[in-house]
Amino acid sequence: MLEPINISLDSLNLGTIAPISIAIIGALGILLTDIFNKNKHKSLYVILVVLFLIFDLFTLLSFNGEPRGLFDLMLVDGIAVLSQCIIIGGSILFILLGLSKLRLQEFRYAEYFALYLFAVAGFQFMVSSDSLILIFVGLETSSLALYTLIAMHNRMVSIEAAVKYFTMGALAAAFFVFGSMIFYAITGTVELAQMAQVLTQDGFLSMENYSNYILVLVGFAFMFAAIGFKLSLFPYHVWVPDVYQGSTSALAGFISVVPKIAGFVVALRFFEIFIHANDIIIQTILYVTVILTMTIPNLIALQQKDIKRMLAYSSISNTGMAMAAIAIGTQQATNALFLYWILFTITNFGAFGMLWLNRGKEFKDYESPYTFVKFSGLAQISPFSASILALFLFALSGLPPFALFWGKMYLISSAVNSGHIALAIIMVLNSVIAAYYYLRPISYMFLRDVEQGANTEFMQNATTPTKSIVGFAVFLTIIAVLLIDPLLNIISTLVSNSGF
Repeated sequence: MLEPINISLDSLNLGTIAPISIAIIGALGILLTDIFNKNKHKSLYVILVVLFLIFDLFTLLSFNGEPRGLFDLMLVDGIAVLSQCIIIGGSILFILLGLSKLRLQEFRYAEYFALYLFAVAGFQFMVSSDSLILIFVGLETSSLALYTLIAMHNRMVSIEAAVKYFTMGALAAAFFVFGSMIFYAITGTVELAQMAQVLTQDGFLSMENYSNYILVLVGFAFMFAAIGFKLSLFPYHVWVPDVYQGSTSALAGFISVVPKIAGFVVALRFFEIFIHANDIIIQTILYVTVILTMTIPNLIALQQKDIKRMLAYSSISNTGMAMAAIAIGTQQATNALFLYWILFTITNFGAFGMLWLNRGKEFKDYESPYTFVKFSGLAQISPFSASILALFLFALSGLPPFALFWGKMYLISSAVNSGHIALAIIMVLNSVIAAYYYLRPISYMFLRDVEQGANTEFMQNATTPTKSIVGFAVFLTIIAVLLIDPLLNIISTLVSNSGF
C-alpha cells in the first residue's frame, strides 16, 4: 500500500508565485466587477489594471525567500526579478494610454482588460521558471490573450492580423513542444539547469557522440524556431508588420516590447547552455541569425511609407541588436541586453504613444492614418506634436544624447570587449541605416508643406492623463544619461546573483 506524501506549505515557497497570482486575481476581479455592473466606464478598468500591476510589482520587490518554489518549478532569481520589473513597468505605461479620448470597440468590454492582465501573468510565468513545461504554459497563456486582444479591435484588418498571429503562433507552440520532447528524451529532464548539467558533460556535445549530437541539433532547431517566432527573429519575423498594422498603436507598442523581454529571458536561459559549451555549429547559427535580424528588416524599413510599418521593422532590427548580447554570452553583454531593452521600452512607448494620441476615429478599414504623407507639414499645423514625435524618432535612431544612444554604446562596447569586432562594426552600420529611415518622416513633418490627404487635426485622441504619461517618457528620454549608472548597478547586481 502506497503511503501518502505529506507536503508542507513552507516547502512550496508560495512567495515565488505570489506576484503572478495578483495579476490573475486582478483579471478575475475585473470580470466579476463587470458581471455585477455592466455600465462602468473604461477609465475604471484602466485604473484597476494599474493598481493590480503596482501591487504585483511591490509584492515582487518585497520577495526575499529562496529562489526555488512550487516543487522547484518556479525560479525567482535576479534575472526573473529584473525582467518582471520591465514587464510590469512596460505594461503599466501602455495600459495608461487607454485613458485616451476615443472609446473604441474593445474598450467597451471588461474582458479586454482582464485578458491584458492574463497576458502579463503569462509573461511573468515565462521568466520565473526554467522548466520547459511552465515556460510553455506561460507562453500559451500570454499568446492566446494577445490573439484575442488584437481581434477585439473589430476591424477586418485586425481580425486578419489576429488569425495570422494565431496560425504562426500555433506552429511555434508545436515546435516548442516537439523540441522539449526531444531534449527530455536525451537528458531525462525538462528543467534547463539539470539539462545543462547533462549536455555539458565531457564529450556529450562532441561530434564523436554522433547520434546524441544530431538529436541535440534537431531539438535545438525546433526550439530555435519557437523562440525565434516569439522574438520575431529572421526569418520568423514575417507576421510582425501585419500584426502591428492590424493592432491599435497602443497595443502594437505593447507587443513590440513586453512579450520580447519574456522571450529574451527564455532565450538567455536556453542558449546559454550551448554558448558556454562552446558549440561551434550552434554559436554560428546564433551569430548569423543576429546579423540577418539586424540587417534585413533595416533594409526593408528603408522602403516603407507608413510610420507604423516602419516602426514594426525597426523593432525587429532592435530585437537583433539585443539578441547580439545573448550571442556574445558575457556578463557585460547580459547587462547591456537589459539596459538596452529598458531604454528601448521608454523610447518605443513614446513613439507608439504619439501615434495613438494622433489617431482619428474615422478612417476606412484598410486605410492607414500613419502614412508619411498624412504627417506632411505637421510642424506648421502643430509644432509641439511634431517636435515630440521627432524627439522619439531621433532617440530610436540612436542619436546622442537621447536614451537609446547609451544602450547602443554599451551594447557595442560589450561586443568589442569580448573580441567580436566584426559584430560591433555591423551593429554600427545598422545604426547608420536606421538613422536614415527615422529621418524620413521627420523630413515630411518639418520640410514639406501640408499636402492633399494630410491630416489637419492632430492629438484628437489626447487627454490630460495621456499627455502627462507621454511627457514623462519625453523627460526620461532626455535625462537618460543620468540614469545609466544607477540602472547598470541594479542590473549588474541582479544578473550576477543569477549566475550569468
